Amino acid sequence: MNKEWSELCKTMQAQIKKKETFYEGIDTLLELRGKLADELYRLKTELTREEFNAIPFINADGYHSKTIAYSIWHIFRIEDIVAHTLIGQDEQIFFSENYLNYIGSPINTTGNELVKQQISDFSEALNLDELYRYAASVKNSTEDLLKNLSFSDLKRKMTDTDKKRLKSLNVVSEDERAYWLIDYWCGKDVKGLIQMPFSRHWIMHIEASLRIKNKIFQKP
Repeated sequence: MNKEWSELCKTMQAQIKKKETFYEGIDTLLELRGKLADELYRLKTELTREEFNAIPFINADGYHSKTIAYSIWHIFRIEDIVAHTLIGQDEQIFFSENYLNYIGSPINTTGNELVKQQISDFSEALNLDELYRYAASVKNSTEDLLKNLSFSDLKRKMTDTDKKRLKSLNVVSEDERAYWLIDYWCGKDVKGLIQMPFSRHWIMHIEASLRIKNKIFQKP
């Protein structure tokens, strides 16, 4: 793991545990997310559209077995779902701003159910400019939410009502590769959700995307 990102993540986790350093922790999280977002935007300047669909580790296990386009979709669909449906209890950016139409995706789920060539085919269907616009919209809306949280909000646990609302939207596939996410998210409190989809999840998929990029650049 990138040492700087890892240290920022660890610092954030320690800071948000204490009321007196909670807001510093949010600032640290925003700093981390800014650095990670810079990497995503750098990819857009370095890669061709076709390279966003490349899947050089198609038979591997792990986050690097995807495409970069898929990874961006996956990061921000999950964040949109968690930030709005579960924490904010309002409408996802994906629906409120009609991004399904703009991006041209054949699915509205997180994409966990897709494997191997399905991931590459899915990636080819996406309007990359609109995908990046969606990512920016989700990032900004999540950060507005984070700035308005209080320390006491961290202990709020997800409820059966939250789970029912999430299921009703059909944004998590019923495939076994995906459906576990519902129990996973709904078993956490707000603090736990901040620590995964809003921070470590970004790190894991962006590091995997950089590994994919490096593999692409190794080609003659």
